Amino acid sequence: MLVKKCLAEIIGTFALIFCGTGAIIINQETAGAITHLGIATTWGLIVAAMIYTVGDISGAHLNPAVTISFWIIKLFPTKEILPYIISQWMGAFLASCTLHYLFPNNSMLGATIPSGNFIQSFILELILTFILMLTIIHVSKGSKEQGMFAGMAIGSVVLLEAIFAGPICGASMNPIRSLAPAIVSGHLEHLWIYLSAPFIGAIAAVYCWKFLKSK
Repeated sequence: MLVKKCLAEIIGTFALIFCGTGAIIINQETAGAITHLGIATTWGLIVAAMIYTVGDISGAHLNPAVTISFWIIKLFPTKEILPYIISQWMGAFLASCTLHYLFPNNSMLGATIPSGNFIQSFILELILTFILMLTIIHVSKGSKEQGMFAGMAIGSVVLLEAIFAGPICGASMNPIRSLAPAIVSGHLEHLWIYLSAPFIGAIAAVYCWKFLKSK
């Protein structure tokens, strides 16, 4: 039922953004108590948790780049694209608004801002999303045994990529993850990187998977 799927996407994306960007905010508010490794671990764990929580209901996309990529290779119905993306946006926006209410003096709200030059961050985001989407498509469309470990595998990739690339590009890999805190905080600079690179990387990954699986 589409309503249940959309509600699952709202809940899953809310939890993702609330915990992930919340860890960034609380780290700033407590002068680094969580640490970079703690932030990366939070992202990995919440991704894994939501896959196991809502994955059997909606597939736990939680990311419009994932939804669009599945649709492009005909693994997702056209009629559900817009409801899914709207649901993801609602969940992310509600999470950022909640964090803004809880921490009104935090100016960034976990927004992704490149620490290096924009080309560097664009390429990093593209490659990171390519690797993540390739993992997602393999564990979700592989054997039943692979699917059982989907949360662990995907969460581990998010954790890994956030650890090494987070300090440079923010390791967003998700347009909604960057868009919601950017709008609520008002920090829209360089947002185009995080609205374009994840889509390009994810789409490239599913075509690569399709080629690898072709006979």
